[in-house]
Amino acid sequence: MMLILENVIQKRVHKERAPSYPSLSSLLEAVRGCRACESSLPMGPRPVLACDERSRVLIVGQAPGLRVHETGIPWNDRSGERLREWMGIDRETFYDASRIAIIPMGYCYPGKGERGDLPPRTECASMWLGELLKWLPRIELCLLLGLYSQRYFLGDGLSLTDRVFSWRSYPSGVIPLPHPSPRNALWFKKNEWFSKELLPDLRLRVGKALSACDEKPLIGDPAEESLPKLPKRIGRKKNPPHDLAG
Repeated sequence: MMLILENVIQKRVHKERAPSYPSLSSLLEAVRGCRACESSLPMGPRPVLACDERSRVLIVGQAPGLRVHETGIPWNDRSGERLREWMGIDRETFYDASRIAIIPMGYCYPGKGERGDLPPRTECASMWLGELLKWLPRIELCLLLGLYSQRYFLGDGLSLTDRVFSWRSYPSGVIPLPHPSPRNALWFKKNEWFSKELLPDLRLRVGKALSACDEKPLIGDPAEESLPKLPKRIGRKKNPPHDLAG
């Protein structure tokens, strides 16, 4: 198993960490009952995420949109339809937590801003993300969608477009991606390499990671297993393609 997350655990889990929990189910119950940002959320708190100790693919997006908040189902919108198409999987596979973990940077709908939804609140990552990642020892592929997840996990100082354009420079266990929002439709049209080169590679890696789901169940405490390491920082590419929304 590739070590993709170990550095994040070491750097992010410190004195501000959430309490340890005896099981992932008890941790998820606490996360879904979190009210830390209640006074700042216009629609009230409704944390939306999904994961399982057996998950092989980790999707880290931004924060739930209004429709996701209303339904309580992650990626249950047009962006989610496009993401599933990118990955080459159906809804049943996508929502099977034993295969795919969905943990955004912010778990609740943050409200509207001048240019669309507000950024994900930072409290979610500081309080819960490190603890959640400890319970995902079988992750083989981490998809970082949008600027916020890439800044948090990679921290390499590159723009979103530079990272996506340089996806081959990262270990095979990490793929930086643009957000599949309809707002980025023009960028997708201008950058044909994305659909012709990156998406076939993405589908291949997703299929490979999911094909391991029927292996023998993990024995022992998942929190004690080795966790994936992040890639080293890469240099900025010259003449990157057109930029896009985060």
